[in-house]
Amino acid sequence: MSVDVQTVKRVARLARIAVSEDDAQRMTGELNAILGFVEQLNEVNVLGVEPMTSVTPMAMKKRQDVVTDGNKAADIVANAPATEEGFFLVPKVVE
Repeated sequence: MSVDVQTVKRVARLARIAVSEDDAQRMTGELNAILGFVEQLNEVNVLGVEPMTSVTPMAMKKRQDVVTDGNKAADIVANAPATEEGFFLVPKVVE
């Protein structure tokens, strides 16, 4: 796969990037070099290789998915200017 100047200009226009003729020529070579490297990666045999999320094997720490109220209602409303029965009291806004 290779990229020509017209393709570079079209992609730049779609991305709404202003590209001069000289920049388009330079980018054509750079993009072709990148695509050449990607084609080399396609030649690597990866059959039997497990996908990785990290370079070191790790097990995710998991906790039980349990719904609780947090047992912190008193701590949460402790700094409120006004509370009633564990709820925040706010000024009436709508009549």
